[in-house]
Amino acid sequence: MVTMAGLCCGLSSIRFALEGKFEMAVTLVVAAAIIDGMDGRIARFLNSTSTFGAQLDSLSDFLCFGVAPVLVTYLWKLHTLKGLGWALVLFFSVCCALRLARFNTNLSEESREPWEMQFFVGIPSPAGGMLCLMPLVSSFYAPGIADGTLLCALWIPIVAVMMASRLPTFAAKRIKVHHEWVLSIMLACTIGLVILLIEPWIMFTICGIGYCATLPLSLRRYRRLANARKTAPAPAGHPFYEEDTPYSVLLPHEE
Repeated sequence: MVTMAGLCCGLSSIRFALEGKFEMAVTLVVAAAIIDGMDGRIARFLNSTSTFGAQLDSLSDFLCFGVAPVLVTYLWKLHTLKGLGWALVLFFSVCCALRLARFNTNLSEESREPWEMQFFVGIPSPAGGMLCLMPLVSSFYAPGIADGTLLCALWIPIVAVMMASRLPTFAAKRIKVHHEWVLSIMLACTIGLVILLIEPWIMFTICGIGYCATLPLSLRRYRRLANARKTAPAPAGHPFYEEDTPYSVLLPHEE
């Protein structure tokens, strides 16, 4: 039921975009993203996870983040490009579908090592949908600065390619905060909440820029762990165990 509520939010955002109410359209996509982050946790809390729920979640994600954001952007600016604008809509949606199909395939794979579970493969579809809307959101508080048609035409395919790529990105639910960073993160979240209450669209842009800044960091972290794994054979009983080889090097996440 929670997942279907998110799906309804995503579909309703298209309706408001058709009426020219773009702020409401973006708000509903953001609401769908928040719901998407809640439904899995609620299912695990109620001990009601299922394959059906996982597939329904992916179908909802495709509509809410692979179709709705780019359609809203098309109704806002891309329609002025006519055929090219619609081609960008199709390209973005196809890339999102490929990303979700790969994610569903990985759900049944057991060959991934524990350290690989710290990363998604490609940008998650909710993040891709939010990034797609950044030029539109910027027009809410700074008209004419970053809301040009050319910028949208360049930005949307970049986001689409990052979704369909094999770029490793941090999985937020796997991140663990060290004790010494708790106070700093709490203060940062408080500042973020204040900005959100005063200037929500500016906070949206800050979050988008901040997320983009983590992409090279996640790639560096992934390569570091992968290189460490190559020089650290697994212990006996592990599926990647090599006999007569010392397991003396700890992976960075095990330090």
